[in-house]
Amino acid sequence: MTDIDVLITFAEKDNETEKKSEQGWVTQFRKFLELMLFQVLGTKPVIVIKSEFDTATAPAMDNASILVSVLTKDFVQSGRCLDLVETFYKNTANSPVNQVFKVLKAPLTLQEQPPRLRDSIGYEMYQLDDETGEMKEYLDFFSQEAEKQYWMKLVDLAYDIHESLVTLKEGEGKTAGVKNIYKRKSIYLAETGHDLSVQRNIIKRELQRHGFIVLPNHTLPTRLAELEREIRKDLKDCSLSVHLIGSAYGEIPDGADRSIVDIQNKLAAETAVEKRTTKEEFSRLIWIAQNLKNASDRQKAFIETIRRDTEAQEGAEILQNPLEDFKNIMREELVDAQDRMIPESEASKSIYLVHDRIDHTEVEPIRHELEKSGFKVLLPAFDGELLEVRKKHIDNLRNFDGAIIYKGKVNDQWVRMKILDLLKAPGFGRNKPIKGKALVGVGNIESYKNQNLTLINTDSNKSMENLKSFLQEFKA
Repeated sequence: MTDIDVLITFAEKDNETEKKSEQGWVTQFRKFLELMLFQVLGTKPVIVIKSEFDTATAPAMDNASILVSVLTKDFVQSGRCLDLVETFYKNTANSPVNQVFKVLKAPLTLQEQPPRLRDSIGYEMYQLDDETGEMKEYLDFFSQEAEKQYWMKLVDLAYDIHESLVTLKEGEGKTAGVKNIYKRKSIYLAETGHDLSVQRNIIKRELQRHGFIVLPNHTLPTRLAELEREIRKDLKDCSLSVHLIGSAYGEIPDGADRSIVDIQNKLAAETAVEKRTTKEEFSRLIWIAQNLKNASDRQKAFIETIRRDTEAQEGAEILQNPLEDFKNIMREELVDAQDRMIPESEASKSIYLVHDRIDHTEVEPIRHELEKSGFKVLLPAFDGELLEVRKKHIDNLRNFDGAIIYKGKVNDQWVRMKILDLLKAPGFGRNKPIKGKALVGVGNIESYKNQNLTLINTDSNKSMENLKSFLQEFKA
């Protein structure tokens, strides 16, 4: 049982201000994170901040679900901060989910970061000067620069903390029914050698942002029997396994004669055979790095086996191309493969008109135009239990062909959350492509021009013409 949802730990200097009347960086960060988490959780989270010298919240270490460390050089040089991180890790050693997150208030190389936090994905919440490359702190948290970096990272962090909190509360039996609502596709992203750990993290991040559950989501056992049992268990829950093969052979577990990378490939091949006999969906993608000049003889032999051994290749597509090309192919495997199996005639032309209750009256002309043009209009739910409202939203994300987000009286944070939901839509079990996305709104919506959306400003006297034009392209 935990009393605190999020504990934010930081070095004292990182919350200091020149004027006593001003709020420090960490204090403001706490306020903004609370706002974001309230939007995704539906209830106000309990967030406590704890500096290195703060003893007032000492009991919080045993009562906190999530630890967020604000990383700077002062944090790294503080023995008290590092001890707190170490204590929290020990308290949550057997957790099935990630409970530790790091926020970078200033740039730090991987080697400069505490060893305990190096494997965690960081949320960079500082700005770099385009001309000098120097770091600058945000003085205006509502500037265009802050919208592009600070707030988008905050949205990512809020969603990721939300995922962990939901899973933790499921374990406590507090949120019956949540598991079905958040049922999403699982992908097995195999562990790699040390040379590809950064690339693996990048791919993991992309998959998570698109709504997929990435396994393994815990530290793997070091003993062979336990390791194989955990790998098989995770693979059973997945519809795709992804393997990145580089120059490093990888760690060899206790009692084994092959590396974790090798073992995972072998067990994934066996899973492919098993799932084929039971007609379950399962495929494999193996990416081999193009530059292997530093590979050991053992690694070269392993790669040669993958290329030539039919058992090692079972159910797999093997690629040796630039990583960006591989990521594109992976997206195709996850999203587009099922799209090609659906006849166009069976795909209903439906548009999800995403809006807030406060703008219900204002969206009526748009809804009328959509229906007049022959589209089925999907609408969000506003009444009922929070989980039922969320379930309706996810059902719509699964089924729409196109989406229109309406920005009226809502704030920019609300819009960003909905854009992120559209990005995550494939992970909720979609089986057809998204044919079009638009943002219709008042005021300045140009800040969203890089979000892969058609922008339609309702202040323009051509707004309805622009909407019709979008619908024509959508039909085409």
